[in-house]
Amino acid sequence: MCRYLQKLLSGHGHQVENFSAGKALLNALAAADEVQGLLLLDVKMPDIDGLEVLQQVRDQYPQLAVVMMTGHGTIESAVSAMKLGAYDYLTKPFPQERLLALVERCLERNQLREENRTLKQELRERIYPGAIIINSAAFRKVYNMALRVAGTNSNALITGESGTGKELIAGTLHYHGSRSQRLFLAINCAALAETLLESQLFGHVKGAFTGADRAQKGLLDEADSGTLFLDEIGELSPGLQAKLLRVLENGEFLPVGATRPKQTNVRFIAATNKDLEAEVRAGRFRKDLFYRLNVVTLNLPPLRERPEDIEPMVQHFLQLAAQKVGRTVSGLTPEALRALKSYHWPGNVRELQNIIERGAILCNSGIIDLEALPIRFAAPNGGADAALLTSFSLRDAEQAQISRTLHQTGWNKSKAAGLLGVTRKTLDKKIRDFDLSPANTGPAA
Repeated sequence: MCRYLQKLLSGHGHQVENFSAGKALLNALAAADEVQGLLLLDVKMPDIDGLEVLQQVRDQYPQLAVVMMTGHGTIESAVSAMKLGAYDYLTKPFPQERLLALVERCLERNQLREENRTLKQELRERIYPGAIIINSAAFRKVYNMALRVAGTNSNALITGESGTGKELIAGTLHYHGSRSQRLFLAINCAALAETLLESQLFGHVKGAFTGADRAQKGLLDEADSGTLFLDEIGELSPGLQAKLLRVLENGEFLPVGATRPKQTNVRFIAATNKDLEAEVRAGRFRKDLFYRLNVVTLNLPPLRERPEDIEPMVQHFLQLAAQKVGRTVSGLTPEALRALKSYHWPGNVRELQNIIERGAILCNSGIIDLEALPIRFAAPNGGADAALLTSFSLRDAEQAQISRTLHQTGWNKSKAAGLLGVTRKTLDKKIRDFDLSPANTGPAA
């Protein structure tokens, strides 16, 4: 049988290795650097029963697909094999066509599982990059605390200004904890209307409201046994605060339009740039919900308090920006780097990343200089130029920024509008208001 299978499968392009006994197989698996592919395993073997070998293989090498072969065809052995985790079974004698089809199907399954694993890893890296850039003691302290909290199932509250990396720390709590193999889902509580947010969180049944033509699971259902990140929790309405409190107290929630509650086991991580204690004192946020969420508080320092992190972040964002815009960008001029280091960064890390991407688009010769940075970076070290800039009226500063961006983009209005963060229609109106043209825009404009 071994010789027959080797000849048949080799003839169809497969690499085949034979073992005449169970112990020889287990020894070979133990010595292998990598175990993958498909195992065709006979129920009857001279030393160890095939089902016992199957049990050991499934315990030690769960990624290895196993197809059992039996000459007896008993229902009992087939059922036992499937219960132990066999992918399928064959009854001898079996047609070549059935064996080959089963092998192909099994190997395709292996490939799909590997692709699925890779996609999940890519998604995880997108949400939670593997390497967090930390040079400053201030952020290192918060990160180390997050690693300690990650090993628990306690809820956590992350505070800090917008753009400081709250979702990144939430990812740290999830991916370094016991729930790392389950889903990490996030929702911005400030981005949705109350009714839509309720449906997104709790789900709804068919006919719950106009347009609900089918039932839909909510994030509380989807994130069961995983983690739910509630960004901008301070924007939650009083009604939704009460409903969320019920989930935190007993794991029970009611989908919109449903009459029977459902259960969920979710770890909650909330984030806000508001002072929730002040919101509690003002009566805008429930005290009981605050204490349920605030088991551990992680307060992220703003970027201006961690200047040591700016330069390594710049290098990291340079690589990302170069890939995104399809250009080779080797670095920044010393003047541009000094300007970034002396800036106060009201938008924090998110603003820094956007500035670097903008610079990668506008720079010449693959080097980001002051010309490729927004006008507010033109005189970072004070002096007469800085005094001139601070004496600008708001209208003058706006005109200068639009003029400079149009010049840098070669009057590509769509690109300029994107960099300025306005619509093309708004940019056209500003061009008319300021009477701008290619002739009167330039580096000094």
